[in-house]
Amino acid sequence: MRGLWRTALFGLCALALAAGFVPSAEAQTPPNVLIVGQIAEPKSLDPHAVTASNDFRILVNLYDGLVRTKDGTLEPEPALAKSWEVSEDGLTYTFHLREGVTFHDGTPFNAEAVKFNFERMLDEDHPYHDTGPFPLAFFFSSVDEITTPDDMTVVFKLKEPYAPFLSNLAYPTGLIVSPEAVKEYGKDVGRHPVGTGPFKFETWDSNTRVVLSRNDDYWDGAPSLEAVVFRPITDANTRIAEMLSGGIDVMVEVPPDNLATFADDPTFKVYEQAGPHLWYVILNTKEGPFADKRVRQAVNYAINKRSLVDNVLQGTAEVAAGPVPPAFAWAHNDDVKPYPYDPEKAKALLKEAGVEKAELTFYVTEGGSGMLDPVPMGTAIQADLAKVGLDAKIESYEWNTFLAQVNPGLEGKADMAEMAWMTNDPDTLPYLTLRSDALPDEGGFNSGYYSNEKVDELLEKARRATDQDERAKLYKEAQVIIHDDAPWIFIANWKQNAVTTERVGGFSLQPSFLLHLKDVTKQ
Repeated sequence: MRGLWRTALFGLCALALAAGFVPSAEAQTPPNVLIVGQIAEPKSLDPHAVTASNDFRILVNLYDGLVRTKDGTLEPEPALAKSWEVSEDGLTYTFHLREGVTFHDGTPFNAEAVKFNFERMLDEDHPYHDTGPFPLAFFFSSVDEITTPDDMTVVFKLKEPYAPFLSNLAYPTGLIVSPEAVKEYGKDVGRHPVGTGPFKFETWDSNTRVVLSRNDDYWDGAPSLEAVVFRPITDANTRIAEMLSGGIDVMVEVPPDNLATFADDPTFKVYEQAGPHLWYVILNTKEGPFADKRVRQAVNYAINKRSLVDNVLQGTAEVAAGPVPPAFAWAHNDDVKPYPYDPEKAKALLKEAGVEKAELTFYVTEGGSGMLDPVPMGTAIQADLAKVGLDAKIESYEWNTFLAQVNPGLEGKADMAEMAWMTNDPDTLPYLTLRSDALPDEGGFNSGYYSNEKVDELLEKARRATDQDERAKLYKEAQVIIHDDAPWIFIANWKQNAVTTERVGGFSLQPSFLLHLKDVTKQ
């Protein structure tokens, strides 16, 4: 009977969505099925192969990691590992695994499964390393050896102390995939995901929906919801219309202009949560005008960031000063202030650099994880640059196409590109995007080719420092240098938001920007 009910339920969702059904304001989505309006189509459901929070919001409901972040914090707590110890020298992490857990395909979760997952990412000689690429394997590059003393114990030996190790294990890149699924599907495992999470994968209809069903045998207790349907609705106005008409139950990343509409309507609930986010513009420091630091500083002075935050983003963010978001209070340098809006100083710097007029190619995305209002933001930035003599030609792309353009690097293509990151540790963003060895052709995300030996040294020392005060000192020193070098236009730190219908209960936003739906209910 349960199987028949589930089949009927998915049939109802499929027929309604396939027909382009948009219910009236009085209509309701299927009972006990949560419909989530996403900002884009996922790239893959293989947690080791993706980088976007849009994908991660689905993945954390399909998979578990050894650890996860404690509700409402970025602090690691037990998940598939029930406990762990760290050696005094910070080089050995021993995890004791939870017993009796199985993957959704019925195969056992054990120490060998953990070892398989991490060696798949890290070992070029692993038989399934070619199922990648694994763009965030950087997170675990400090691992020297993984051993399994018994079925329920796994030991990570590091090459050197690495302070963010537990934080990175709690990030979606640390989620554990069924080894048998990888062996069966190879590179296509991202279309056939198998984890141990609170929900199981059912279907993925491209550009229409991803459907997950309740895992009745979940080790941490079965969810209340029968199913979750993630719908990619890339156009913000369409997402708003769907939310208002009853076509979706949850909407993430509400455009700032529309927040008041939902806040004033008692049939909706609005949620806001601060977190470590940065919205910025990558500058091509390798070639063209932005190879000159004076030009990079000039565009930072040329952009009216306060106007962007207050008018375009409607006060849902703060002006940014550098690559470490203020949400990491212990590591953020409060003495580094945002570049003020000073178009005259911008013009003077451009004149000094001999670049009083220039044509620039500016990549802008139509939407994407943490990108807020990317088209209006890009247009406003374009207008401010024009006021100081810089002609920025906008080229806009759908999110996944945009990433395919930007992530391999801007050389020979563009002078500047929008970008946003939501991170779990102050190490993540600068280490993966501003380090000399993090160039795109070496697996990193330094798409603007920024390089400063002193910054490299500080970042390397910070990730090896196990004392938080020492780490903080190193990050704060790096922020001073990066602010002066201006490899990016530092724009905004966002306060995330979401809206649900009044029928949804138990919903909350997390500082990690993820969506944990296990405890969500729907009346």
